[in-house]
Parts: sequence; structure tokens; C-alpha cells
Amino acid sequence: QLQLVESGGGLVQPGGSLRLACVVSGVTLDDHAIGWFRQTPMNEREVVSCISRIDGAKLYGEATKGRFTISRDNAKKTVYLQITNLKSDDTAVYYCAAKTRYRPLNDICARARNEYDTWGQGTQVTVSS
Repeated sequence: QLQLVESGGGLVQPGGSLRLACVVSGVTLDDHAIGWFRQTPMNEREVVSCISRIDGAKLYGEATKGRFTISRDNAKKTVYLQITNLKSDDTAVYYCAAKTRYRPLNDICARARNEYDTWGQGTQVTVSS
């Protein structure tokens, strides 16, 4: 069974940077695209980014283009999310997610959260001075 564990969150000042990590276990990273989402108490969970394995295709949410960079290390079974120039609006719980329902689609990135069925526990990012 696929499991995802996020890490790397914390308290950071505006303008700072963080690198979040999502470690995949249970199956090889090769089989699944991995998405990053974020959620605040007032907002729905929104897509931050996603990366597929077969062609390395990436997507970014409209609010996260430019300052967010996704990458993967298949040997370490880890997907990273680098965030620069952090803003207070980036404060949220960040989750990584995977699709496992239909194998032909598992490695295709998607923006809709309901296309993902496996989620990590989340890591809190707080941007504050």
C-alpha cells in the first residue's frame, strides 16, 4: 500500500525559503505522479504542483507559479517542493498526494484534488515575522 510522509515545514520569515519533502513508500516512485496541495482553515485544498515520472511533466497552480519548484529523486523515492520568497499567504498545511485507482492514469498529473486518493499527513508552513 502506498504511503506518503511529508516533512520540512516550519516557521519562516517573509522572503525566506523552505524545501518540503514527500517520501514515498510501499511502491516504487516510478509508478505514480506526486502532487502537492495546500490548505488553510478558510480555503479549500488547492493544487500547488505535481510531477510525473514518465516524462517529468510538471504543473503548477495559478497561485504558485514562479516561486515554487517541484523536483524528484527516484533513488530516494522523494519528491521535493522548493519555495522561495515566502509570503504570508503561503501559510498553510502542505500535503503530498498520489493517485492509485487506475494504473494508466496514475502517472498523469491532475489539478483536481478529488483525483488523488492517497494523502500524507501534511506539514505546516507558517510565514510570519
